[in-house]
Amino acid sequence: MSTTTAPSHAELRDAVRALCAQFPDAYHREVDARRGYPEAFVDALTKAGWMAALIPHEYGGSGLGLTEASVIMEEINRSGGNSGACHGQMYNMGTLLRHGSPQQKQRYLPKIASGELRLQAMGVTEPTTGTDTTKIKTTAVSGRGDRYVVNGQKVWISRVQHSDLMILLARTTPLAEVTRKSEGMSIFIVDLREAVGKGLTVRPIANMVNHETNELFFENLEIPAENLIGREGQGFKYILDGLNAERTLIAAECIGDGRWFVDRVTAYAKERVVFGRPIGQNQGVQFPIAEAHIEVEAADLMRFEACRLFDAHQPCGAQANMAKYLAAKASWEAANACIQFHGGFGFACEYDVERKFRETRLYQVAPISTNLILSYVAEHVLGLPRSF
Repeated sequence: MSTTTAPSHAELRDAVRALCAQFPDAYHREVDARRGYPEAFVDALTKAGWMAALIPHEYGGSGLGLTEASVIMEEINRSGGNSGACHGQMYNMGTLLRHGSPQQKQRYLPKIASGELRLQAMGVTEPTTGTDTTKIKTTAVSGRGDRYVVNGQKVWISRVQHSDLMILLARTTPLAEVTRKSEGMSIFIVDLREAVGKGLTVRPIANMVNHETNELFFENLEIPAENLIGREGQGFKYILDGLNAERTLIAAECIGDGRWFVDRVTAYAKERVVFGRPIGQNQGVQFPIAEAHIEVEAADLMRFEACRLFDAHQPCGAQANMAKYLAAKASWEAANACIQFHGGFGFACEYDVERKFRETRLYQVAPISTNLILSYVAEHVLGLPRSF
């Protein structure tokens, strides 16, 4: 159920739902149980063209905007899937699309659109810097002919084993030598097929959600200079575009999750009879579900506003962050109501509530924590003094 005046995209939704219907809850449950990767599902999305939504027609893509891409991600999650298996390609695409050279676009985009290549991974976060991106320590030094040499470490990098290419942020000018701390970082395309085992070591991190997450170690990894995206030293500015897309798409996924939880708990509350009447007849059950629905609908409006600005190439940092905050909060409240009113059955794998519960909990923490979003809004929107 949706009561907003946001764009409906009915045909797009119907098409994505039809594909998702071929992969029912049991499929995603089995993949999650073995901590696997939904290869068949991602292949189906790719063949249907949904993973190439943001790629222009001239490169074999669908030529859609972030608005449509967000609808695709939302419908995957609302159908019971987990976009975390493939959303990296959506937001990583923006860095290449907006800042890559014509030669880079021609080299990579057609193959990404066809599914020959996957661009699923982005190497930014480090163990000692977290979200303080300007303090990253991974370096890329130019000095071996036409190549950069990379040394350092990244952590919480997802889908490396299921990606051919990775977007990498590294410092090319020491922090002490730049005027502004956001300068001196650069973006590269790393061909993982050539890098792994030849200067790049990948160590999986077991964790509560199935995103194939890893720790990366770079030891004299050589990257061709032609893999530099845009101008050297301007990588932080370029990555911000991708982060705004990432946060907006994550918001859409949370909205999909929120609607899945509301749909499931509403249906269960109508059917579950205790003391001779449906539990949904009790206001103590009704009100948390209704509140979750209201919050999801409100978050949906901010999601579409962030998409509108992004697609119009207008500043959207505040809207992207607020959309992610509102949607993550709404999905988490919906998840709590869903598992609470399912009672013990909410913890049973066969109901899928516990799986989706774990998946949506992540977004209170990543890709940016709710506290950091509040800090961003306080400083950059309200003009309050910086708190740290």
